[in-house]
Amino acid sequence: MLIWILLVATGISFAQTVPATYTKLCAACHGDRATGTDRGPNLINARSLRSRSEAQLRRIIREGTKGGMPGFPLPDAQLDELAKTVRQWNASAFDAKPEGDLAAGQKFFESRCLTCHMVRGRGASNGPDLSNIGRELTVTEIERTLANPSSRKGQKSGASCPSWAFCPDDPWSVVKVTLKTGGTLRGFARSRGQHDLQLQTFDGRLLSLSSRNYTAIEAEKNSYMPPLQASDAERRDLIAYLSGLNGIPTGPLTEAPAPVTAAQIAKVQQPATGEWPGYHGAPSANRHSPLSEINTTNATRLTPAWSYSLPHIGLQTTPLVADGIMYVTGPNQVCALAADSGREIWCYIRPRGDATKISGDAAKGAQRGAALLGDRIFFATDDAHLIALNRLTGALMWQVFMPESPGAFGATAAPLVVGDLVIAGIGGGDAPLRGFLAAYRATTGEQVWRFWTIPKRGEPASETWVGNAIETGGGATWLTGSYDPQSDTLYWPVGNPYPDTDGTERQGDNLYTNCVVALDPKTGKLKWHFQFTPHDLWDWDATEPLVLVDAKFKGRDRKLLLQANRNGFFYVLDRTDGKFLHGSPFVKRLTWASGLTPQGRPVVLDSAKPTMGGTMTCPAVRGATNWYSTAYNPTTKLFYVMSVEDCNLYRQAGSWFVPYNDPANPPLKVLRAIDIETGKIAWEVPQVGAPEANYSGVLSTAGGLLFYGESGGTFAAADAKTGKTLWHFNTGQVWKASPMTYTVNGKQHVAIAAGGSILAFTLGR
Repeated sequence: MLIWILLVATGISFAQTVPATYTKLCAACHGDRATGTDRGPNLINARSLRSRSEAQLRRIIREGTKGGMPGFPLPDAQLDELAKTVRQWNASAFDAKPEGDLAAGQKFFESRCLTCHMVRGRGASNGPDLSNIGRELTVTEIERTLANPSSRKGQKSGASCPSWAFCPDDPWSVVKVTLKTGGTLRGFARSRGQHDLQLQTFDGRLLSLSSRNYTAIEAEKNSYMPPLQASDAERRDLIAYLSGLNGIPTGPLTEAPAPVTAAQIAKVQQPATGEWPGYHGAPSANRHSPLSEINTTNATRLTPAWSYSLPHIGLQTTPLVADGIMYVTGPNQVCALAADSGREIWCYIRPRGDATKISGDAAKGAQRGAALLGDRIFFATDDAHLIALNRLTGALMWQVFMPESPGAFGATAAPLVVGDLVIAGIGGGDAPLRGFLAAYRATTGEQVWRFWTIPKRGEPASETWVGNAIETGGGATWLTGSYDPQSDTLYWPVGNPYPDTDGTERQGDNLYTNCVVALDPKTGKLKWHFQFTPHDLWDWDATEPLVLVDAKFKGRDRKLLLQANRNGFFYVLDRTDGKFLHGSPFVKRLTWASGLTPQGRPVVLDSAKPTMGGTMTCPAVRGATNWYSTAYNPTTKLFYVMSVEDCNLYRQAGSWFVPYNDPANPPLKVLRAIDIETGKIAWEVPQVGAPEANYSGVLSTAGGLLFYGESGGTFAAADAKTGKTLWHFNTGQVWKASPMTYTVNGKQHVAIAAGGSILAFTLGR
């Protein structure tokens, strides 16, 4: 080990560097010389530890690791001593700070190396991202790799073969593939199985190849990277520059990469048939797919194609698919998979945030997806950072912290790409904070605009807040919005006010909580708003999908916005101006309002308002529906929603909602199809099983099918006209996600997250 060699060379014995606490508590697993045993990993010159700070190492020692090392709640002095020692054992090039002209080294790197490597969002992807190489490698390792990039030939991947070196099993090893058609392909073997290969070609494509496509795969002897040709001074300066690279700082990039192209934007705004580049598929948020290969005549032939598991239970992600690659997310994790086989190509994993400083679902690990644009994929972390990764490699390109005011902010929603902007919201509205929506430049992470869902005192709409709650009155934006490219209008749903059930210090309508806000996506300026539940006292966020459709309504061609709201009413709005067109209950248990006015305002019943002792009101706090997906089928002219018949006791304080148990009318989940012109229920399918076990949305297709998760844990396909079940597959899981569909290699697939796995289905023979 290099550190051991350095210790000997400097006359320092290993025993002198080992605290007594290590010998007593750690040596049994990690070895007397910290080189590892079958019970614990190596702690010296360990690449996984090299980028850890003393504070991070201290936390690992104190708290342990999930499913691994137990925690050691030692006195502070002993924790500090152990953390400092392990940090010293893993000194990096950044710590060594070798001599050299950093500016000259950067100039040399940018002129010779950016054509293959990426640093801090700039460069190419024909080699690993080097943004953190100073923290990951020693000076000796950098020198050796520059002099002979193929020097690691013959070693296996893992601790002895880091990702920056050439190894037969390394994702940057070069292979030549002989195709059955007679041609050949060259590229990087990013992932490989016995019967398949995921190849990154030198022109920047990821190809998933099956053994049906090729006859041979030959690993080339040398690295794609040639040995460095440079003078001694150039070599010294380059090593100094590389040693100083210590990761991507939080904040926008100072040097802009290449701009987003019109073609890249078009792929998101008008997705190609069979692709799913955003959370909703298309920006309209209508989960109705034009795919029809799987249809009512052959749905019985559906069979599992593959599965992929993440180390998280209760996944809420909707997979994305573009160019044959699927992208899935878990809390602070993004993975790229071959869409035809489910084989992992890369995974980006970020440590979880401090749950004690995050409120709501984000602290529990809810994460609902990502967004694609060009060579980037965007997602939000639990602690409200917006992240951009490289789609080919998974390398971090930029990161920004979205909040700019105090509060227990988190983030759960997939961002939405509009033009060259990525737009993201925040969660945590059941705690004191001031909600917002923000837009960032996709290339750099630079903030372009911010829309506050709660105005400051004296601003327009502040008169709708009477009392002290206006300062931190909630209004979270925790579900992905919708976008209309024709009118260039962004639509976003807004959450509840805070305090949730006590309106004493927030008299008035409390704009813009419980609203849909229509914004100019270039500036964030408000065009119009519609409030579903003014002065909400029941925590009925408007954060349900906002479905945009063009359809005949009352004999006229209209541009409509459809939403089944958590408050129990189904709404039809004119999306050009927010005019209320129709509203009607879509659940039977609705006791808080007697109806809606001609303007769409609810007629609230005083008897339904929360009291200190508790008032039984319907729907329940989870709503008549929630964030899971809905869909409108233009052929059947029906809107589909998983609805909930349930009630709660609402209190002004303390346990502000508690279950209301009525044995004669237990809670019930019901899949319903709604006629959008009349609001009448065309058909319904009551679910068997606990309602809380089903947060599955729906997917409609041109094949006449409706896919959804049943409360009993089965995944089902129904006839969209009648609701009749045509096919089902038991997963044994609790549903927390919504389905999607895509095409790869000419075959339609349907995918959904079930428990901790991604499941994909296609037609069998």
